Order: sequence, then C-alpha cells, then structure tokens
Amino acid sequence: MRLEDLFSKVLLNIESDQASHHHNAVVSFFQLLDIIDRSDLKTDLLQDLDRQKMMLTSLLNNPQIAVEILQPILQKILDTSAKLRAINTRVGQPLRENEWLMSIKQRAIIPGGLCEFDLPSYHYWLDSPASERQEDLKSWLAHVTPIYDALSIILNIVRGSGTPVQNVAIHGAFQQMLGGGKPAQMLQIKLSDDIHCYPEISANKYAINIRFIEMKRSEKPHPCEVDVPFTLTLGNL
Repeated sequence: MRLEDLFSKVLLNIESDQASHHHNAVVSFFQLLDIIDRSDLKTDLLQDLDRQKMMLTSLLNNPQIAVEILQPILQKILDTSAKLRAINTRVGQPLRENEWLMSIKQRAIIPGGLCEFDLPSYHYWLDSPASERQEDLKSWLAHVTPIYDALSIILNIVRGSGTPVQNVAIHGAFQQMLGGGKPAQMLQIKLSDDIHCYPEISANKYAINIRFIEMKRSEKPHPCEVDVPFTLTLGNL
C-alpha cells in the first residue's frame, strides 16, 4: 500500500506541466525505488499472481461465471506476470546505473539538498520544456511499471474480496474476535463524512480492536466518547 501511494503521487505529478510538480514526482520516485529494492517483492507478487491465475482458470468452465468478465481479468494477470518474469535483473536496475539520477537521489535525502547551487544540472532539467520532462519521467517509470500493474491487480482483488458489514463502535470502541479460518489480509473502514474522527487499529490473529479518535484542529486528538457507526470489510486473497 505504501508503494501504491507513491505510484499514485508520481503519476499525478507527471501529468502536470509545472516544474514543481515534476520535482515532487522525482522525489516520490526515489522513495519508490528504495522500497522496490526489496529482493523478495517481485517473487511475492509473482506467487500471488500465479495463485490468482490458477483460481480464475478453474472457473472458466463454470456455467455460473460470466466468462466475458473473467477472461479480460485473467489475461491481464497473464500479461503482467510475463512482464515481471521478463525482468532479469533487479527491478529498476537501469535507473540505479544512471549516474545523473543517482547523484540527485543522494542529495534528496539531505534536508535542503536539492537547491539550485548544489545541483545546477538538475535545475537545468527542471527548466527544460515540460514535454521533455514528462518524456523522461515516463521513460524512468516504465522500468518499474510491471510492479505497479501487479500491485494494482492484487490490491483490487483483496479490496473486492470482502463483504461490507455495518457495525457500531460503542463509545468509540469496537472489538471483533476472529475465527480459525483464513486470516484477513486487509481491513477497510468507511465512515460517513459528517463523523469527525478517525480509527486507530490494532489486530492479531485472534481479534481486531478499533478505537475512534476525535480530531479537532485546535486541540490534541482524544478518544471519541460517542457511538460511531461504520462499515467494516475484511478481505484476503
């Protein structure tokens, strides 16, 4: 989910033609590269995609399944798996071998380290035409797009796998015991927009504990003392 957040920031900022937005895209992109550097990420994603491929393939001959809906999903999984397997080096390795990019990345971790007098070549790039900057950003992003595509598939499946259940947190607190079945991999909470609080969640294989916190701009957040209606969805692959 952290990767998903970073990808969304990069993609949003790339679409702008403002130099400041492209700067934000570059900074988020460096954070994205650090997370992708995990050696087991590609393997984990391929295992999840293969598991979903086997499950969906087994449903193709089921008369109760709409094949016209299932087939495009299955094809997307197959295409994404093939692109991931085609990467023979570390994901994003060509970018790590780009000395200019890596010089900027090294300065990016220093507070104020991307100033014009520190990196004149970077600011020369920021002053170049927006279309050229966008072309560069998209070419860099293409090296890691298979990871984003795989993440999107897996997270969409997890988010859509659960059934929303209406609950009420009495005096802002809620606990749900978990059975011995397949554990939930994702927990989603939805609140009405007129409820001015947010959930703090702790969970283990036995129970989920939710405490709603009231947020006021001029005060320190404190536990909500009123009953809070909310929707809870537990999802897994």
